[in-house]
Amino acid sequence: MITLDREQARRIAVRAQLLDSYRPESLVATVDHLTLLQIDPTAAIAPNVDLVSWSRLGAGYDHSDLRFALEEERSLVEHSSYVRPMDDIGLVLATATDRLHYSAVAWLDANVGFRADVIGLLAAEGPMTAAEVPDTSQVPWKSSGWTNDKNVDRMLELLCRTGDVAISGRRGRLRAWDIPERVYPADLDVPPYDEARAMLDARRLASLGIARPTSKVQGEEIGAGGLGEPVVTDGIEGEWRVDADALAASAEDFEPRTALLSPFDRLVYDRDRTLELFDFEYVLEMYKPAANRRWGYFALPILHGDRPVGKFDAKADRKAGVLRVFAVHEDFPWEPEIGDAVDAEIEALAAWLGVEVVRG
Repeated sequence: MITLDREQARRIAVRAQLLDSYRPESLVATVDHLTLLQIDPTAAIAPNVDLVSWSRLGAGYDHSDLRFALEEERSLVEHSSYVRPMDDIGLVLATATDRLHYSAVAWLDANVGFRADVIGLLAAEGPMTAAEVPDTSQVPWKSSGWTNDKNVDRMLELLCRTGDVAISGRRGRLRAWDIPERVYPADLDVPPYDEARAMLDARRLASLGIARPTSKVQGEEIGAGGLGEPVVTDGIEGEWRVDADALAASAEDFEPRTALLSPFDRLVYDRDRTLELFDFEYVLEMYKPAANRRWGYFALPILHGDRPVGKFDAKADRKAGVLRVFAVHEDFPWEPEIGDAVDAEIEALAAWLGVEVVRG
């Protein structure tokens, strides 16, 4: 079995996530390689989709690029909680059962009439927001969370996962729903489940570079899906899997850079993997009481070269035109080179946001 040292493993992961000096040529190329952008409404600095895109593309990225790709070009598509390449949507629909809990299936079966009403209305009138769709549910959605009794929202979300409706765009922050025939390509290919699952697993491993054979976060598979070359990494127990192309590319010179990462960035999203590979502890603390936070409400992990080195706590105040920097946390005493590189990246972030940096 191949043995990697920690540095090799880290560099495979960083390069695979497009966080070395290489810059992708476009937003679509970026998402195609990463396979997805997670949608999260938190915008303490900027929404996740924008932070991840900026961290790869740099100053040339603008949110309008995303809107154009989603609503005009249709090269990308919003599906459930992710932006994905339109070319992958057939694979996603083919594996829909992976993203449907048995309780959701039972609820859909108990609301056959409601389901037909929603699909029929969108076919006749769409696109529509959830607020414009009447609630004709036979059985309400029960949940201990915020979705309790959100019958229309849940029906639209689940029908999106099954491929019966699609997200055609946004009206402000609200999703606009339509029938898939008006959103997805007419020649959409939905392969058999096993073929689609293998293709998605292979694409995910290529985007990660190195991962455990299997790993899940909140039900989402974020490991290798059993694919890849088996390897071991010095100082870490257990087997890892490496994408074959990423392993071959690891023989090339690694050209580092510094980057500010979203808390939902796939380089650090698997917190166990992040701790094992990078010796980097990170928790998103927005759900903690302020007094219990170590790094901040929405602190961004700081990548320097082939490892995360700290956290950046800040908030963008668009009305005041400032990026308020509350703290820059060093995981260890930084050399001046690291501090200068991080300061430059903070200035680059502020320039992209169109605001000024204010510290303290």
